Amino acid sequence: MKSWILAARPKTLPAAIVPVWVGAVPVLFDGNPDTGSWVLFRFTLFSCIWIQIATNLFNDAIDHRKGADTEKRKGPTRVTATGLLSPKVVMAGGLVCCILAALFAIPLIFEHGLIVIVIGVVSLFLAYGYTGGPFPLAYRGMGELFVILFFGLVAVLGSYFIQTGEIGGKEIWTLAWQCGLYSSALIAINNLRDVDEDRETGKKTLAVRFGKTFARIEIVFFCLLPALLWQVHLATRDGKDFVYFAVLLSSYVLGGIICRGVCRNLPGPLMNALLGLAALQLVGFGTMVVWHYSTR
Repeated sequence: MKSWILAARPKTLPAAIVPVWVGAVPVLFDGNPDTGSWVLFRFTLFSCIWIQIATNLFNDAIDHRKGADTEKRKGPTRVTATGLLSPKVVMAGGLVCCILAALFAIPLIFEHGLIVIVIGVVSLFLAYGYTGGPFPLAYRGMGELFVILFFGLVAVLGSYFIQTGEIGGKEIWTLAWQCGLYSSALIAINNLRDVDEDRETGKKTLAVRFGKTFARIEIVFFCLLPALLWQVHLATRDGKDFVYFAVLLSSYVLGGIICRGVCRNLPGPLMNALLGLAALQLVGFGTMVVWHYSTR
């Protein structure tokens, strides 16, 4: 069981949880008990969590098969690379997770029909296609784009659609971009940490293609642009009190620490601590969204 928990990579789960949470918060915390559905939220959340775990399992097995995880690895232990689980067993586990994700999506399909099926099929396919298949996104420098699209736009807008049957306006789209950018900071830091190993094994991430300086610049972009976008939400508030300015300032704090860390240090194990801060930054963003919609 311990090996399976390690393979599931619990520290990555905020990237699946927060977008669903953020997409539902504007309806669940709007002060109207007749709007929003906690039941649909739970089914959406568990479906996305199982897709995330499936992606992690496929990634673990496929990276090992392609030689991308070696003894030089600076990140957390990978179960197939260390022999804790066989690649076939891990791949089978990923398939089981996909089936569980599909089962949790059944109530969502009954509620909204074909569009949920389309989103679900594409998401399940890309759980494998992120590192596997004829055009693995992570090996083509498309990891960050994938995360912005699916952990930002698709997850947030999709979660909001499940609650309302609508795509949403300016604020919801802004939340989606913020979530996608904050989530991309995670993968960008991961790619900067592993840039030397990825270069040796032929994994052409953006950090490998354009260098460490570019990787640092994109991390700064992913951390600070979402903070700037808070202006869109805060502009809708009636009062501009101390709390308003405290929120505006706090949205830059963790991002600033992360940016300083990646710019002042060489790629290596220290990046694991910065990854933890990036995950905390994403969770903090989700908490601030609750504050915004429950107090305005």
